[in-house]
Amino acid sequence: MKATIHHVAIAVHDLDAALAFYRDALGLEMTERRRVPEESVEIAFLSAGEGEIELLHPLDEESSVARFLEKRGEGLHHVCLAVEDIQAAMERLREAGARLLREEPRVNEHGARYVFAHPRSTHGVLLELYELP
Repeated sequence: MKATIHHVAIAVHDLDAALAFYRDALGLEMTERRRVPEESVEIAFLSAGEGEIELLHPLDEESSVARFLEKRGEGLHHVCLAVEDIQAAMERLREAGARLLREEPRVNEHGARYVFAHPRSTHGVLLELYELP
């Protein structure tokens, strides 16, 4: 399985304050900001070399990102790897004992397919597999 880092996601309490740091203080270019209701988050992507940084802010107190922030505070939420064939990558992870959070990948508004692997099965890091359309 060939994979490259697509993005690193950081959970934040205040998206505007995080943008003031990553965009304004560090000079990273914001490439996208949008709400993702199906994941109950607002996200902002910033270009960082070959990959991106994704800032995640919960839209409600019941979202998984809100629970993450309550339990762990701000910080690294997940690492996303771009793969050429998500089905093959999912099967390979299953064979290696990884626990995927869904049986089938979701599809985002850009047509990319994605799925997460539970951190208990990936040495403590929430891992996202991402297949570009």
